[in-house]
Amino acid sequence: MATRQNSSNGKPKSPRIQVVLPEELCDRLTVLAERESRTVSNMAKVLIQKGVNHLESEQHSKNNKIGDISTTDQFRSSLEEQQARRLRGAPRRIKFYRP
Repeated sequence: MATRQNSSNGKPKSPRIQVVLPEELCDRLTVLAERESRTVSNMAKVLIQKGVNHLESEQHSKNNKIGDISTTDQFRSSLEEQQARRLRGAPRRIKFYRP
């Protein structure tokens, strides 16, 4: 679970987590951070944000493909599936008044 600390002026700091990385991955992360003139912590944050955004967009697109159809599309498709029927005379609920 992320821990939150307060700064010296009393404002809460961003949540902090600990992550254990294999040596090779840590070295690669350090090289990437140096290339972009970032701290290793900041580079990890940027890469985690990109990964989370990518996974969320994949899940969102999968949900839309699986059948998350809008109400309008559902209504339209149900109407298109119905067979056309002819009316036989005026509907019974409507009363015609003759002047």
